[in-house]
Amino acid sequence: MFDLIFFTQPDDIISTVFFAVIGLLIGSFLNVVIFRLPKMMQRESDNYVASESGKDLPHTDPYNLMVPRSSCPHCQHQIGALENIPVVSYLVLRGQCSACKAPISPRYPIVEAVTGVLSAYMIWHFGSGYMGLAAVVFCWFLIAMTMIDSDTQLLPDDLTLPLMWIGLGINIYGIFASLESAVIGAILGYLSLWSVYWLFKLLTGKEGMGYGDFKLLAALGAWMGWSMLPLIILLSSLVGAVIGLTMIVLGKMGFSKQIPFGPYLAGAGLIALVYGHNITATYLGLFH
Repeated sequence: MFDLIFFTQPDDIISTVFFAVIGLLIGSFLNVVIFRLPKMMQRESDNYVASESGKDLPHTDPYNLMVPRSSCPHCQHQIGALENIPVVSYLVLRGQCSACKAPISPRYPIVEAVTGVLSAYMIWHFGSGYMGLAAVVFCWFLIAMTMIDSDTQLLPDDLTLPLMWIGLGINIYGIFASLESAVIGAILGYLSLWSVYWLFKLLTGKEGMGYGDFKLLAALGAWMGWSMLPLIILLSSLVGAVIGLTMIVLGKMGFSKQIPFGPYLAGAGLIALVYGHNITATYLGLFH
């Protein structure tokens, strides 16, 4: 009944509100992941190249998801606890640094708000049991990967591979698919885009996508099983084509510009997790 029963169950209301708050807090942490993880990867790469060349390491100061403390990129003012309350602090500060009044990107509260809303919706839709908790974690990974890929056209192994292993792990108990379907989904998810990548490269001499896309689709297959892969690929391709053509028409992007595919895979995966079986049933119903 479209989850309307949710409104008659006080425990579900409490769980949904609770996870909305947890989602806001996690969204604040995801902003750190989105900003720092690519920099951590670059620093590690720089140090490796320097080490192989026998040169001094260019980065010796600690830099990870915990240290140094977050600070304003303009004046280096360290962000205090009261300035780091999700969404609220941005509104109170009117989108400005409290020290130098430099503008703060609205993307930070948007990521926090989206994480809170999606976390709450997953609990509303799936309940507060194992399935709902797993779906919430699934959302968190996809949000981080969407933003990182949009910024850098990278999908870090530090996110894609744990997501795949978590999917296989939870499906030992058949949370979203049987273990057999999850394993086949991971294999086919990787090989399908890997095959497209090499076919495109052989025909054009160019790379049409990155290896991170293969691993993300493998992770989605591990979560939802092989039967959801056609729907995910179709949805991601349609959304990517529509957005890409729209940006070209509006003059925001040229035909030669490479479009990150990860955000469309992530969006399609999220839709498939929540509505995939209904979409498939409706489609098949058209032929009966």
